[in-house]
Amino acid sequence: MLNERLERQIAFMREVDKLKTIFRQTYLMDASRHENDAEHSWHIALMAWLLEEHRGPEKVDVLRVMKMLLIHDVVEIDAGDTFAYDVQGHEDKLEREMKAANRIFGMLPPDQSAEMMELWLEFERRETVEARYAAAMDRIQPLLHNYYTEGKAWREHQVTSGRVLERIRFLEKEVPELYGLVTGLVHDAVAKGYLLP
Repeated sequence: MLNERLERQIAFMREVDKLKTIFRQTYLMDASRHENDAEHSWHIALMAWLLEEHRGPEKVDVLRVMKMLLIHDVVEIDAGDTFAYDVQGHEDKLEREMKAANRIFGMLPPDQSAEMMELWLEFERRETVEARYAAAMDRIQPLLHNYYTEGKAWREHQVTSGRVLERIRFLEKEVPELYGLVTGLVHDAVAKGYLLP
């Protein structure tokens, strides 16, 4: 028989398995299908670790960043994925996600529930260097997917380069080296017809 703490942890793991069924607008880099939230979370956690050397001189707790990224979209099990360029969907996004966070993280033992809620809120508020670095990875990853699928999702949603550049503007301060890379990709995407000017 499992003790109560372990039962709650297993119940949480069963619940977050549903993240594999939440599909995003972004396609896999081979353009074969939309990626799911679990794939996205794993991919950006790996990116955060791999690309840390391009972060700049300010020290960052990469393990904290990776934890944030692994759980940042768990709330979408209840709240659904809100497309980055869906203005109407963003109107009640925080309210939907806060309700989901309380339910899902509340499944855990109190200490782990509090830690995950703290990490999730830290990511959402973007007040720490770790949260801003995590947010940078969350912006860069779908941009790479769009570029390497020849703008498949961008074209489907008629996204313009201006909207993409506005969405990534904060990267200039947070990760200047990576900002140079992704703005170059945006301009190249426009030149190649992957992205509307």
